[in-house]
Amino acid sequence: MSKQCPECGDKIVGRIDKKFCSDACRNAYNNAINKDSKNLIRNTNNRLRKNYRILEELNPDQKKKISRARLIEKGFDFNYFTSIYTTKAGTIYYFVYDQGYLPLEDEYYALVKRER
Repeated sequence: MSKQCPECGDKIVGRIDKKFCSDACRNAYNNAINKDSKNLIRNTNNRLRKNYRILEELNPDQKKKISRARLIEKGFDFNYFTSIYTTKAGTIYYFVYDQGYLPLEDEYYALVKRER
């Protein structure tokens, strides 16, 4: 009884526990299975990377006040951040890795950089 490759259907030759006829078929099969989850992760990471670059560009001196409109103009997406930090006073900072922002009054934000 011979086994068939689940990707291309060719006969599998070699070890008894071998599942694919070649590395190319193994890779193609696994890429097809994981495509949706990989796209979600890739898209999320791309948005985080873009947000980080925007914050880094607009905040060269580690502390700055900027308008919401300016952030949106640059393409910043407020739905993507990596962590939330709440101070003892209850102030909530949103961070994209070490670059953060604090919502202020009148559609302004304080940009900060977390010290290590």
